[in-house]
Amino acid sequence: MSRFLISCGGTGGHLSPGISLAEGLAQRGHEAVLLVSQKKVDARLLEKYPQLRFERMPGTGFSLHPVKFLRCVGSQTRAFFFCLRLLRTLRPDGVVGFGGFTSAPVVVAARFAHVPVALHESNRVPGLAIRTLGRFARRVYLPAGIRLAGVRASATRHVGLPVRREMIRHSPPAARAAFGLDPGHRLLVVLGGSQGASALNDWVRSRLEFFAGEGIQVYCVTGLGKGREGAVELTTGSGAPIPAYFSAFCDRIGELLSAADLVVSRAGAGTLAELIRCETPAILVPYPQAADDHQRANAAFFERQGGGIAVEQTRLDRLHAEVLDVIFNDWLLRKFRGNLRRMDRTNALELMLRDLEEIVAPPGGLPPASQPAVA
Repeated sequence: MSRFLISCGGTGGHLSPGISLAEGLAQRGHEAVLLVSQKKVDARLLEKYPQLRFERMPGTGFSLHPVKFLRCVGSQTRAFFFCLRLLRTLRPDGVVGFGGFTSAPVVVAARFAHVPVALHESNRVPGLAIRTLGRFARRVYLPAGIRLAGVRASATRHVGLPVRREMIRHSPPAARAAFGLDPGHRLLVVLGGSQGASALNDWVRSRLEFFAGEGIQVYCVTGLGKGREGAVELTTGSGAPIPAYFSAFCDRIGELLSAADLVVSRAGAGTLAELIRCETPAILVPYPQAADDHQRANAAFFERQGGGIAVEQTRLDRLHAEVLDVIFNDWLLRKFRGNLRRMDRTNALELMLRDLEEIVAPPGGLPPASQPAVA
């Protein structure tokens, strides 16, 4: 048995693949500890996984604002010493980082402690943490076709994002019934990622009457602290009632995506991996302030692969027309779903699990637990 420390906090896009990896390692007889942030999104998602062990670390994200930059430096310094103590206590065989502000301190601490490091980058434009720390890693997992300067070709592996085991495509009628949704109307799901998206929330609220008039029901996941929750009852063009639902958080995202005819979403890599796994067509609206504009690159790749279309946030005034063009076009929806099925042929989790076992295997190939104790 090997022990792994997985740094994955801060956003759902980091935490979800970390959970997937921890579950996969546990199934293969290994131990995993999740290193997460103190943000609400981490606490909310982890409530669903009481069987997993996690540790909360201090730290805030990078910013060029002078005050926030100083705060970041101070918090990252505290996080480094926290991680150093944690490594000495846990004595892991390997550290895996999924990027973000929780990865830098533990990777640097692992370097000091001589613990092998693997990094995973799911976005088409690698983030600051991966770009900076990649040269120190034994392995760097990148999306297909992406290279990273300073990282040896022998250390690079091209794999997708591991998704949680419950993230599967459900029967659409059963999924709709689980959410109390009407099977007789098309369903538009609006997602802003784990942080929420005020622009998408405002857009869909302003178009509720329009969608109801077209017979489209709406389910919007607003994000924690991003507006009121509950149902709004509207009327269709024929005068029949049709509801729109608003929820701050959804921990059954696989069912929700399976219920949807179409999703309007941001373009974070975690969301795209879940759309692919659930075979749900999407209209992507990249977050224009995303670091290094990585969401635009993600959306463009998704569109080229035929999973849906991309719309700039500056064109939100036309987004409702794009929704109508797609959501009632059964031929196009079938084409998108077929392309999404093709995009999901590689088992990223299985590839990572086998590779990580090789990285931490001692000379001779015996698992660490089989090595004789040192007096």
